[in-house]
Amino acid sequence: MIAGVAAAFAYVGTVDPNEPGHYPVCPLLRITGIYCPGCGGLRSAHAFIHGDLATAFGANAAATVGYAVFAVVWVVWLIRALQNRPLRIGLSTGWWWAAGGALMIFSVVRNLPFGSALAP
Repeated sequence: MIAGVAAAFAYVGTVDPNEPGHYPVCPLLRITGIYCPGCGGLRSAHAFIHGDLATAFGANAAATVGYAVFAVVWVVWLIRALQNRPLRIGLSTGWWWAAGGALMIFSVVRNLPFGSALAP
């Protein structure tokens, strides 16, 4: 799994999504003009890989937080695996609902006039 994620990030890091023609346009954005929760995710990943966290956050704040959380969990898992101790992440249903709710609020706010700072 890590190899797949690393390969995807390496590809996005080398093929700039800011240049037209390299990646398809989000179908929801093309058809409706509405930003989905993932819109700007490739630009965010590209900036994140190149160390430009401000640009990454500006392109897609939720994705940037997700990259950071994934990286922290992966490092903790790696350390525990080297110590021969399993990593158990037991999140209650409430945490998953809260994360889904936050993502839904993010999706709605980034499409409203006052939330344009969250738009890619």
